[in-house]
Amino acid sequence: MKLFVTGSTGFVGSHVVREALAAGHEVRALRRPGRRPRIALEREPAWIDGPLDADHSAALGGVDVLIHLAAHTPNPPYDTLARCLQWNVVAPIALAEQAFAAGVRCFLVAGSCFEYGRASRREPSVGPDTPLEPDLSYPTSKAAASVAFEGFAREKGVSLKLLRLFQVFGEGEQETRLWPSMRRAALEGRDFPMSAGEQLREFTPVEFVARRFVDALDFSDVVPGEPAVQHVATDEPRTLLAFAQEWWARWGATGRLLPGAVAYRPNEIMSLASRPPRGRSRN
Repeated sequence: MKLFVTGSTGFVGSHVVREALAAGHEVRALRRPGRRPRIALEREPAWIDGPLDADHSAALGGVDVLIHLAAHTPNPPYDTLARCLQWNVVAPIALAEQAFAAGVRCFLVAGSCFEYGRASRREPSVGPDTPLEPDLSYPTSKAAASVAFEGFAREKGVSLKLLRLFQVFGEGEQETRLWPSMRRAALEGRDFPMSAGEQLREFTPVEFVARRFVDALDFSDVVPGEPAVQHVATDEPRTLLAFAQEWWARWGATGRLLPGAVAYRPNEIMSLASRPPRGRSRN
């Protein structure tokens, strides 16, 4: 397949590009000029240099699937709502319009588990049928993007898969995030201050996410004009403390984990686990 990938040098995007190339797909990868992937690639895609909101009509010609992975300020501190909406909704939908005009009929879009917002504070687990109730700028823009892409798919009669990602971690992740910060402390022999770690999460390896995106390039199970929303999660929720202890042991850390040394964030979501739509089993 011929793929056009946004966010191709980002954390998840770098892994998806590598997995897609390994699977034999032709990848046209959009990047900001001079940017390099977060991880080493065995071979290079066809790089398309330019901003997300430029005219990419020529590069979209002959493309089978548009994979949209670009995200504006996905990690705290989030940008303003206006800028998040501009770069997470307006610009991507404009690109989708260009893709449609160029003949693209299949769209694979990354969403976020944090779109569920307040709903996840009422329910121990959330499914694709859970209402979206975001309460911060980035999650609000991602929820708005979900609604916009679904409306776009219905209006144009195209095939859309929207994959919501749960707590992705791994090689190439931003250094200030939990897993890279913990690894750095472990390898340097330092103690690691952390919260009490009671938060329940679906910690999902980035390699797992990349495989799911490449597997999702088969649109034979999607009816054009009827968007399919799915979760990308391990279905094995764990507490943050259990996750930290597992990796601390894997790294052979000589320092100590210090649970409770850091306060929980304001409005911390204590449980954010995935479940299938109600009435449907995981199998």
